[in-house]
Amino acid sequence: MVSVEHPAPRNFPPLRSSRRARRLAPALLSASVVSVQHPTIREWPAEDRPRERFLTKGPEALSDAECLAILLGSGVPGQTAVDQAQALLAAFGSLGAIAEREVQELAWVGGLGIAKAVRLGAAVELARRLRARPNGGRVKLSSPEEVAGYYGPGLESKKKEVFRVALLDSQNGLLRDVQVSEGSLSASIVHPREVFRSAILEAAAHLILVHNHPSGDPTPSKEDVHLTRQLVEGARLLGLRIHDHVIIGQGRHVSLAQRGVI
Repeated sequence: MVSVEHPAPRNFPPLRSSRRARRLAPALLSASVVSVQHPTIREWPAEDRPRERFLTKGPEALSDAECLAILLGSGVPGQTAVDQAQALLAAFGSLGAIAEREVQELAWVGGLGIAKAVRLGAAVELARRLRARPNGGRVKLSSPEEVAGYYGPGLESKKKEVFRVALLDSQNGLLRDVQVSEGSLSASIVHPREVFRSAILEAAAHLILVHNHPSGDPTPSKEDVHLTRQLVEGARLLGLRIHDHVIIGQGRHVSLAQRGVI
């Protein structure tokens, strides 16, 4: 902490009137307040700047705050990008917690703003896609494990129940991913017409149903089983086939096909 020593009052003329006091007030304030300039990252030594450290020492040498600061790009008056990154980590506790937050919530922290929050959100989404597509190519969903690997990163941290449908071609390649509904903490309302409409438009050969349990426990409920059987029957009448219904939990999943429901 910097200790600021104020000049002794006797150095200033006595105040004889309120008018004179008002006239002398700016001088008094400027004499008693020390202006501290907050250096920008550009003014730091080159070896301390996150971008230069990334280039010379590699990304693994950077702290979480420094990596975030590179994504943010710049700070605001009085705060560097590193300051803003540290504010984010202090507010939410970890990178994982930051990744789970909505963009609008991030924008409020430390004067971050919507543009930088969207930049962070895009980085999180790219990381999710890379994790879901380790080979970087066409997505194939031929097993419950592949379904969980693709959908898990995006669904396991959701605070509400989300119901999605994977539309597949005859080789189990993903044609389109459709969100059918987003519900409450424990349930979502699913209309069969919304499930099948996109499947018909895309001429999908197969469907896979996917939803999450915000509790983290993927054990299917009676409602899950009833809905699955209802949708399987509806698909049969339309000449469609539902391969599976995979429930995503925290680091776990359950296949209703493997449990004999389908």
